[in-house]
Amino acid sequence: MADHYELGIDASALDAIDMHVHLEVDSCGHGSLPDALTEASAKYFKSEDRTPSLDRIAEVYRELNMAAVVFTVDARTQLKHEPNSIPELIEGAARNNDVLIPFGSVDPRTGEDAIAGAKHQAVELGARGFKFHPSLQGFDPSNEQFYPLWETLQELGLPCIFHTGQNGMGAGLPGGYGIKLAYSNPLLLDAVAADFPGLQIIMAHPSVPWQDEANSIATHKSNVFIDLSGWSPKYFPESLVRLSNSVLQDKVLFGTDFPLITPQKWLGAFADLPLKDEVRPKILKDNAVRLLGLGG
Repeated sequence: MADHYELGIDASALDAIDMHVHLEVDSCGHGSLPDALTEASAKYFKSEDRTPSLDRIAEVYRELNMAAVVFTVDARTQLKHEPNSIPELIEGAARNNDVLIPFGSVDPRTGEDAIAGAKHQAVELGARGFKFHPSLQGFDPSNEQFYPLWETLQELGLPCIFHTGQNGMGAGLPGGYGIKLAYSNPLLLDAVAADFPGLQIIMAHPSVPWQDEANSIATHKSNVFIDLSGWSPKYFPESLVRLSNSVLQDKVLFGTDFPLITPQKWLGAFADLPLKDEVRPKILKDNAVRLLGLGG
């Protein structure tokens, strides 16, 4: 059995917490995605190193005096491709628990197996949250067939990151590799947030082309947050920047989408945003500390 993850992070000593980092390959060389998707996304994001190891990711964030939430996505049904090893990911995070926080992932379309897998990853392995990508996994999160899974995750008391908005995965491929953007409309998460008020939901990325919807949901539901990953801050929708400076200042979270975007590049563009001085530390660390329960 993989080592159980125990949190070893001193949040007070960190400069920032990156809420959105992907591990794309395991120690056996098995990738999280079919080769065609990996190659297309690397081209789309112009990433230099698409598949750093978990230990290398830890080194990057240790050198930057940051912590990072790391995960992969289990989309075995839709992609006909097994994910890279999630137990190994959590074990590696346990080995680097001064800087890494592991989130698990299950394929909602596997029904009872998804529920059992979520319990195993959380209770036996120590996952501190879960990652879902409705478009990549090919499911509508508001469909009540998935409600038993959300009920389980609410009972476990762990936050869930859901991809929203535009997809780099499949971009530029015929038919987008069969990936349907509509599953990542944040409005589908409004029903989940309403019906499971104890479930902390993080809408990943600026939700282009549905940013107003995401803003509205995060404003309306106290259990909904937005991470700012996947886009350079210089391309953020104006409404997101404006509300991050006001009513959403306690609801938005620093995230990069590393290795697709590096923390250095993201932070360089973030420095140019017209944000209040008191808002920046909330986005970079304080909101994540509260959400992840890292305050001590």
